[in-house]
Amino acid sequence: MLTDDQIATLADIGQAIAFSPARQDEIDGLLREGYVAKDGDIYELTAKGQKVLTDRGAGLNEA
Repeated sequence: MLTDDQIATLADIGQAIAFSPARQDEIDGLLREGYVAKDGDIYELTAKGQKVLTDRGAGLNEA
């Protein structure tokens, strides 16, 4: 189960919000678990990561 901090990181990535380099270990864990993908220097949510946010009601602004 993901922690609140991990879910917050997923939300930040999904909204293209920059994050602190101090969170790199957390992001690496999300990458290993398949919640986040990396394309060059860009991090993006996978379908698995997006589902977590949707299930938690922390979906991205769709406007």
